[in-house]
Amino acid sequence: MSDAQEDSLLTKAVNILKKNGVISYPTEGVWGLGCDPLSRHAVNRILSLKNRAEAKGLILIGSRHDQFANLIEKLSDEHRVRFMQNLSRPTTWILPTNKEIPCWISGNHESVAVRVTDHPIAQKLCSHFGRPIVSTSCNPQGVQPAINQQQVIDYFGDKLDFIVPGDVGNPGSVSDIIELTSNKVIRLG
Repeated sequence: MSDAQEDSLLTKAVNILKKNGVISYPTEGVWGLGCDPLSRHAVNRILSLKNRAEAKGLILIGSRHDQFANLIEKLSDEHRVRFMQNLSRPTTWILPTNKEIPCWISGNHESVAVRVTDHPIAQKLCSHFGRPIVSTSCNPQGVQPAINQQQVIDYFGDKLDFIVPGDVGNPGSVSDIIELTSNKVIRLG
């Protein structure tokens, strides 16, 4: 695919996000379902598709650390430096939430899960959108996450507004999940 074709597809995906749409796209290890985190309507669509409770919360991905500036500004210098490290593995950080994070993103938690993605398509998608997007695995609850576009279609077909073509980075892998301020490991990928 040429750069112009990819740019056109990403522009289409971003326009859908801005209109409360739900999309699917490849990430580091699985396909993701995404939407504008500020759109409760779109988030509710994702939760319904996955049969997932709002109380669990959702992950946000961004293309750059500064897209999460509002969450890290009140952290200690040590924690900000740690968050901004370039790690060898995809890492989802659990950060304290603030008033800017809607309850439908944080769920029943006083924290929010965020990851700076290094997957080229997911990264460009967030860059084009200009801020983080929701990123949850593309699967109904209790079923293995999609690792290819055909599985995305099999799971959700015409219930999605758009599928951004591409391939996952390392099929089936998951990110590490670490609570930033306590260094508690929730999951190792």
